[in-house]
Formats: sequence, C-alpha cells, structure tokens
Amino acid sequence: MQSTIPYLSLSIWIPIVSGLVLLAIGRDERAPLVRWLAFLAAVVSFAVTVPLYVGFDSGASGMQFVEHANWIGRFAVIYGLGVDGIALWFVLLTAFITIFVVVAAWEVVTKNVAGYMAAFLILSGLMVGVFSATDGLLFYVFFEATLIPMFLIIGIWGGPNRVYASIKFFLYTFLGSLLTLVAIIYLWNQAGGSFDIATWQKLPLTIGAQTLIFFAFFMAFAVKVPMWPVHTWLPDAHVEAPTGGSVVLAAIMLKLGAYGFVRFSLPIAPDAAHQFAPFIITLSLIAVIYVGFVAMVQADMKKLVAYSSIAHMGFVTLGFFVFSELGMEGAIAQMISHGFVSGAMFLCIGVLYDRMHTRLIADYGGVVNTMPRFAAFFLFFSMANCGLPATSGFVGEFLVILAAVRFDFWIGMLAAIALILGAAYSLWMYKRVAFGKVANAHVGALRDIGTREFAMLAILAVASLAMGLVPKPFTDVMHVSVVDLLRHVAQSKL
Repeated sequence: MQSTIPYLSLSIWIPIVSGLVLLAIGRDERAPLVRWLAFLAAVVSFAVTVPLYVGFDSGASGMQFVEHANWIGRFAVIYGLGVDGIALWFVLLTAFITIFVVVAAWEVVTKNVAGYMAAFLILSGLMVGVFSATDGLLFYVFFEATLIPMFLIIGIWGGPNRVYASIKFFLYTFLGSLLTLVAIIYLWNQAGGSFDIATWQKLPLTIGAQTLIFFAFFMAFAVKVPMWPVHTWLPDAHVEAPTGGSVVLAAIMLKLGAYGFVRFSLPIAPDAAHQFAPFIITLSLIAVIYVGFVAMVQADMKKLVAYSSIAHMGFVTLGFFVFSELGMEGAIAQMISHGFVSGAMFLCIGVLYDRMHTRLIADYGGVVNTMPRFAAFFLFFSMANCGLPATSGFVGEFLVILAAVRFDFWIGMLAAIALILGAAYSLWMYKRVAFGKVANAHVGALRDIGTREFAMLAILAVASLAMGLVPKPFTDVMHVSVVDLLRHVAQSKL
C-alpha cells in the first residue's frame, strides 16, 4: 500500500524538527512553554502514526505506506521508507512511549528543560526511522544516530556516575556496529550498487559469505538487545539514566537490536542463521536463567529491572531462532509487551525516586501504607513483569515457551524456569518495598501519586491488560509478515 500522505516521514520529522525548535527556544524561564510544546509535538507525532494502523492491510504481504526518493543518487542511496506487520508495531510503540517520557519529566526536570525534551523528541524520530527504513545505508544512519541523543541524556541528566555510564554505553554500541558497516558495503557491492534491503535478501550468497555477514550484524544487534555476555553496559546505563532515559532504553532502544535480527540477519543470511541457531539459543537460555538469578540479588530497584529486561529479551532471541510462527509471533509480542511493562516499571521506580531520592530496596518498606494507589499499580506491573496470565507479559513468554517445547522439549523446560525466576525477583522486590510496617520517617512522609502520575500508569495498565486479554489484534497484524519471513528463511540459498 502506498499512501498519498507521507505518514512515515511525518512520524520521523515532526519530532525531530520539534526538538530543534525547542532547542532554539532554549532558556529555562520559558520552561512552561517548552513543556507544553514538547507534549503537543509528542501527541501529534503519535497521532500521525495512527493512520498507519487504521489503513494497514493485515492480509497483504510486503511493505506498505512506501515512500521512495533519491537521496545520494551517485551511489544509489535511496530515502526509502515502509512498514510491514512487524515494523508497524514498533513505529506505534515508539511514538506512544515518547508521550509518557515527556509527561514523566513535567515537574522533575527543572534545568535545561528545552534540551531534555528536545533530546527525547529527536531520539523518537530517529528510532522511527530505524524501524521504517527500507534502504540499508539509511537504516545504518538512523541506527547510529540514535546513540547521540541517548549519550547526551545519560551524560547530562543522569546520576553521579553518568559520564562513565554514557561513555560505556556509547563505546559498546558504537564499536559493535563497525563491522555492520563493512557488511553493508559488501552487500552493496554484491547487489550491483544497491542499498535496497529487499534486494539484499535475494542475493545468492555462499555459506562462507553468509557466516561473515551474520556475525558482522550479530556484533551490532547482540550488543543492542543486549545478549549475554555483551550486556554489561545496560545495568550501568539504566542506573545512571534519568527516568525518561531508562523508559526509552528498555521500552524502545533494546528493540532496535532485536528488529535488526528480523530485518537483516535472518533473511539475508538464512543458512548461517540455521547453522548458528544452537549458539544463539544457548546465549538466550543463559540470559533467561543466569541473568534471572543475577536480578534476584540486586539491591537497587533500577538494576533489578534492568537485569530483568535482559532476561525478557532472551525470550525474544530464543523465539526468533526456533524458526516457527509461534516462536516468532511470541517474540514480537514479547517485545511489544516489554515496551509497556518495563516502561511502566521504570516510571514506578521514578515515582519513588522523585520523592525519596534513593533506589535502594533497603531504604523502603511499608509503602502501601502511605501510597496505596501507587502500590496497586506497582503490584500490577510487577506481576505483569513476571508473566501473570491476562497481562501482556504472559502472551509472548507463553508462545515462545510453546514454540521452544515443539523445537526441543528440554529447551522449552529451561525457558520455562524464567517464569519462576521472574516471579521470584519481581514479587520479592515488591514485598520488601511495599509490604510491612512503615520502615522510616521518610517513607511515612510519602505522598501518593497525583493525577499526572495516575494517568500515565493507568494508560499503560490498560494497554497491558488489553494485550493480555485480547492478543489477537496484535498477532493478526504481524502474522502474514512472519509467515513470509519464515518461508524465506526456510529456503536455502545454497
């Protein structure tokens, strides 16, 4: 489907241009105006993505809402955009979560407000660009450009060790992408001077070439997911990032790597993907089990949820590499759900941090006595985080476990252990923070959530419940694209 209205370009450039306008406004004495303009820009950016869902033909294969224009004609670089049933959800999710990031900072960020809001709006547009690019070089430009706003967000508005965390984040993710650029140039040459991703997916590559390309892409995408053992940047980045930074990191940025596997690694190097599937599955199971145990011993709430994100993303890569409809749809559903639930978990931790200025579990206790409305939301999202049935967290994990059992019973059994670990670390954290007597005078003085915070958490709770109770609209949209991808991956190029 090709629309006369460039919805994808609008969803990319409205937040980017709005961010630049906010930077031009600048001064903190204009902070109220900046906040409202940022909120308006975020809402409009989400509004222009809604027609993508409304007008999407879930029965058709291939890219829809296609945009095509010459960019660097001499090297056949195209400004090409489009979404299929997989990419569509992440475009919507990115624009949706950006609204919450703006609202979450409404009263908390008081210095350099314009820079803060601008960084998130620009980051939102760049991430939409990653999910909708159909040109390989355009994808790479957007993919790398996302590092800059997040580097600044952590480095300027982060915690005491923000410089260390921001540099570690940048080095890990940037160095992991260097081989990807080499692979892109190689594929451009093999395709006769074309950066079109669809053309790359049809190249008759030898198993040797596929192996090198697979691992070149793997270096970038595994770090971004992040997969064990290249995950160590994420807990540091989460702990030091401001609340909005943690929300975007967990809800959207981790999905860039997982999306890369779907768009590049699997369809371009299918034989290598099958050959190295046991390796990826092993790393995924380590992430699901080992990192789950690591999460249980964390003293910092943010670090605990950060490690839980690594474990949840292990389900995603596991679902991809069992090569089944159940596994692939479950993995994508898990990515969408993780956007709702992990974003909400970090918002909840941010609510507590804004009041107490500590994230240590030991500093809390008895919060339910002073913040009953907050405690109810925090309990709901903690249960969704461990995959409670009727929440979105259950849908993806259950489908991936079913697919893993069909693939190999023992792999499925090992994956199912994560449900127990998830319940253990999520509910144990909640018990120590919320239940019992009021631990100290600081907890006793806490005030419950206001209208702004209630609205944010309520909307995310409704989204998680809607997906958990009625997952069919989510899976129906992606089904044809998943079937096409698996059919393509099953066809050997050798």
